[in-house]
Amino acid sequence: MSKKLIHTPEGVRDIYGKEIHRKIHLEEQIHHTFFLYGYQDIQTPTFEFKDVFSKEIGTTPSKEMYQFFDKEGNTLVLRPDFTPSIARCAAKYHMDDEFPVRFCYIGNTFTNVSNLQGKLKEVTQMGAELINDGSVEADAEMLSMVITLLKNSGLKCFQLTVGNEDFFRGLCEEAELDAETEKALRDYISGRNYFGAEELLDRNNVSEQHKNALLQVADLYGNLETISEVKKSITNERALNAINRLEAIYEVLKLYGCESYVCFDLGMLSKYHYYTGLIFKAYTYGLGDAIVKGGRYNNLLQKFGKDADAIGFCVVIDELMEALDRQKVCFECQTKVETIYYNKDNYAEKLSEAIEKRSKGSAVCLSPEVNG
Repeated sequence: MSKKLIHTPEGVRDIYGKEIHRKIHLEEQIHHTFFLYGYQDIQTPTFEFKDVFSKEIGTTPSKEMYQFFDKEGNTLVLRPDFTPSIARCAAKYHMDDEFPVRFCYIGNTFTNVSNLQGKLKEVTQMGAELINDGSVEADAEMLSMVITLLKNSGLKCFQLTVGNEDFFRGLCEEAELDAETEKALRDYISGRNYFGAEELLDRNNVSEQHKNALLQVADLYGNLETISEVKKSITNERALNAINRLEAIYEVLKLYGCESYVCFDLGMLSKYHYYTGLIFKAYTYGLGDAIVKGGRYNNLLQKFGKDADAIGFCVVIDELMEALDRQKVCFECQTKVETIYYNKDNYAEKLSEAIEKRSKGSAVCLSPEVNG
């Protein structure tokens, strides 16, 4: 039993030594970037009512949540995702506010999935949310902040991939797909499964014109010129507005001077159904998963009684640390600790010495002398 107790369950781990110092240092760097952009800290509970993350909200599937009950019989879950919690909080404390509200946070999320192929079930996330601002400028602010914090972390090579959910949804509306078919097609498009997508559309008797437009979505990625070219063959107003929005965002990013890090992908679709328009992910070489995920969720706060536009993102700290390790990015952390040894005769003197050094900012520990 004693040997078993020193091990952690599958999907969680201890962090100690130099790694925890590096992690804290990285978190402080990211937090400073949030501060420079005017974002204020917020903390939400580690567990909440299950309804905050319900199917209607459009977040993590129920089967992937850690669920339990309180004494009153309420179903609670460990948070699998921060955004619904932040939305709930914004609705509670800023219900009548119309001016932009900027939040930032840090904490762990928990996902109960058995087939993660070695991925962690508990990860640390840091993120930012901008409430009450639906502008292009707000979109560009969030994208520029992602680029800034990744550069400040020391990451040498990364790419911010940007899409717009409205493009795909506009084409689905025009093809008159029902919700179930759209959801299935979304999975095929996200997985670049052309054969599955084509079979699904044929089975639902979608016209050749609409089928070709939908199948083309998975191939629509590249620079802004590539995406803008699509407007020549698209007539759906919602889809056209989605591309126009991306063009406008790119113009603001040029003012920030960070447009070189951005590429576009209209076939990038999120598993979180609360996203309503702009979505984005940051990738770097050596990792298959995104290190940053985010997007616009203009309808989510309505679920909590507040009508407000919003956009946000999260940085997966564990993924970012792995990327920095693989790219051999080194940064110095203040980990040096001086040890002052004492015996029963000089303890008061050594303690006074330690107090003096600590008052000047030095890290000091007191340790008894070991004879021999």
